[in-house]
Amino acid sequence: MGTLLAVCISSRKGIRKQPVAQATLQGEFGVAGDAHAGKWHRQVSLLAWESIEKMRAKGLRVNAGSFAENLTTSGIDLPSLPIGSRLRVGSEALLEITQIGKECHARCAIYSFAGDCVMPREGIFARVLSGGLIKPGDPVALIWTDRFRLCKKASCWASRPGYPISRR
Repeated sequence: MGTLLAVCISSRKGIRKQPVAQATLQGEFGVAGDAHAGKWHRQVSLLAWESIEKMRAKGLRVNAGSFAENLTTSGIDLPSLPIGSRLRVGSEALLEITQIGKECHARCAIYSFAGDCVMPREGIFARVLSGGLIKPGDPVALIWTDRFRLCKKASCWASRPGYPISRR
């Protein structure tokens, strides 16, 4: 079991997200008030604190939200989770992993400074199956996974049509 360290939102895309005291995950939509929320397969982004620490070790002054992730976790190896895995966040919210990593079309400010960025490799994305109020300190539990669905190709399809995924 892991822990939710931070919940972050932004009013527009392309900028760092700011930590908030709590947020509502809305079913089939995402984090209320966040620019990335919507009816698509990347409703919520997650990044492990352990990944952020890798960038801090390179001398970057980064924190939760610096990589535009909605949820910063600790204690769960997020990039190793297969597509379709389900995470319970807090007591009510349920997420389904839809994508691991992402293509970075334009090098972000982090990449320009450090020559590397963890989000394309270690960030994961999810859709909200059931919503609820979440806050830092909430437990994050892996409640279902199908290890046979692990996709090792550059891109493939999850069990539901319309959900492109990638594993880098």
